[in-house]
Parts: sequence; C-alpha cells; structure tokens
Amino acid sequence: MVTALDAWISRARHAASPAIRGFASDCDAVIAGLTQPGRSGLVESQVNRIKTIKRKMYGRANLDLLRKRVLATL
Repeated sequence: MVTALDAWISRARHAASPAIRGFASDCDAVIAGLTQPGRSGLVESQVNRIKTIKRKMYGRANLDLLRKRVLATL
C-alpha cells in the first residue's frame, strides 16, 4: 500500500532542487527512526553526563584526568 508520503518522497527524489532531493533521501532515516522499536535514551544520558563533567573541568586539566573522572562515576 503506497501512502501519500511515499508518493511525495518518490517525486521529491527526482526534483530539480538539491535541497528537496536531500530532504527526500533523509526521509528514509526519519521513517526508520519513528517506526523502529530502539531508543537512544540510555546513550543520550551518558553523553549528557560526560559533557557535564567536561564543562566542569574546562581549562583545569588534561585528557587523562577527564578520563579518570568519567570512569570513576560509572
């Protein structure tokens, strides 16, 4: 069953505008992200935690100390 969105994407892939063609190629990733059961919440929370530690240490230490602080809080 072809939906209106699928028809628009197939037309947009052949559009004259490079921006619309690029958007149409990204639609596959968006649709997969919305329909797949996987979630990235756990990964995002770890990234946020590491960025917070990095901001606190800005200008104070080197990569070795950052590594120790990130691993110590696990």
